[in-house]
Amino acid sequence: MAVVTMSASYAAGGSAIGPRVARRLGMRFIDRAIPVSVAGQLGISVEEAEAIAENGPSRLWQLFAGMSSAGYGMVVPAEDRRVTERQLIGQTETGIRTEADAGSCLILGHAAAVVLAERSDTLHVRLDGAPEGRIQTAMRQHGLDRDAAEAALKENDKVRAGYVKHFYQADSASPNLYHLVLDTVRLGWDHAEELIVAAARLTDADTRDS
Repeated sequence: MAVVTMSASYAAGGSAIGPRVARRLGMRFIDRAIPVSVAGQLGISVEEAEAIAENGPSRLWQLFAGMSSAGYGMVVPAEDRRVTERQLIGQTETGIRTEADAGSCLILGHAAAVVLAERSDTLHVRLDGAPEGRIQTAMRQHGLDRDAAEAALKENDKVRAGYVKHFYQADSASPNLYHLVLDTVRLGWDHAEELIVAAARLTDADTRDS
């Protein structure tokens, strides 16, 4: 299997399962590399690029259109903001395709399943689960109280879905985007890892035989 893309809702295990799957399959794990690439191409800091990748279009006006929290009394025309959005998404897509073309890798997030939808050598995976189970996971994993975990889930799910919706007019939770959709709350992270590894190996074998 040349490429695996992984989309994950908040506290569904993407940042933990992704690196483990990549290691077992002998793949590069690609997450932070995409914002680094975008930052280099657009001449912004890695922190700004990561904030955009994590928070989606709600951060664009501040970070790209000059409307920072410090404020400079600047009003940016809508057409300029659209150009800025095209620059952002264009460089992000370039980074994803460059990593995929460079060889075997697992790409977490960044709407990679949409960007690489036409590649026949790619397995697209979605990790999700019932909100209550993910809230409990966040409480255990991050030491949050219930209110903080619930707020974090709502905010993170909103902005992750908003990124895909805003740039691609797609629903990040739609099973039509993926070959494998796993409920990590019910299955557990270890079993989910096993299923992804098995699916990647089976898909790889089918690709070679075809």
